[in-house]
Amino acid sequence: MKGNVHSIETFGTVDGPGIRYVIFTQGCLLRCLYCHNADTWEIGKGKVMSTDEIMADFESYLPFIEASGGGITVSGGEPLLQPDFLIDLFRKCKARGIHTTLDTSGGCYSTEESFQQKLAELFQYTDLVLLDLKHIDDQTHKRLVGRSNQNILEFARYLSDHQVPVWVRHVLVPGWTDSREDLERLGDFIRTLNNVQKVEILPYHQLGVYKWKALGYKYQLEDVSPPTPESVELAKSLLTAAKPQATAAIAAVGV
Repeated sequence: MKGNVHSIETFGTVDGPGIRYVIFTQGCLLRCLYCHNADTWEIGKGKVMSTDEIMADFESYLPFIEASGGGITVSGGEPLLQPDFLIDLFRKCKARGIHTTLDTSGGCYSTEESFQQKLAELFQYTDLVLLDLKHIDDQTHKRLVGRSNQNILEFARYLSDHQVPVWVRHVLVPGWTDSREDLERLGDFIRTLNNVQKVEILPYHQLGVYKWKALGYKYQLEDVSPPTPESVELAKSLLTAAKPQATAAIAAVGV
């Protein structure tokens, strides 16, 4: 089985527990204004790699990763655009006892029967989902990422209904995702989910602006500064106060 891969990070420390071998897939349906991987957007591009190639490369890092309690994380782009590739890779990982993590926005979630069947199979081999919840307000979500959040919230409920362990991630963008009302609403939504193990606040940054410029895209948030430590702490308290059993954490890097 082959997939379109943008790049691989062999020593990731912020995309799941322990040291992670992180595969960034190519292709995404969202157009987040703050995206730092805009070069992963185009579908069908990237390097074509087989799951066997990836597993062979992963082997050389396995002793360090296993010692840390880590594993493989597939990020993007949007990995769920390539479900067959994910299923084959994660099946091989589980056969080796390797911890598997999926980093997704759920932006391509569908109730179509064929997609549902693939999800059911995929989550047999998935230990953890990093779920990026961009914004709770649908209209703002459309302005921020170009699409509605309805199927994303539905995907979150699907994960909860099927008891798939989740770490919720929320990028804190001043003026966009940091209002108290929106954070309280998002916290209320998280409270309805019964599978959330952790909530991470990811402070907005501009480390990927150079990619937008190289691609000839206009970056619309150039005047937005990273959030203050105080606003990050407030967001953390608002999102986790509604769900005391969730452990809040501030990630070291942004989106």
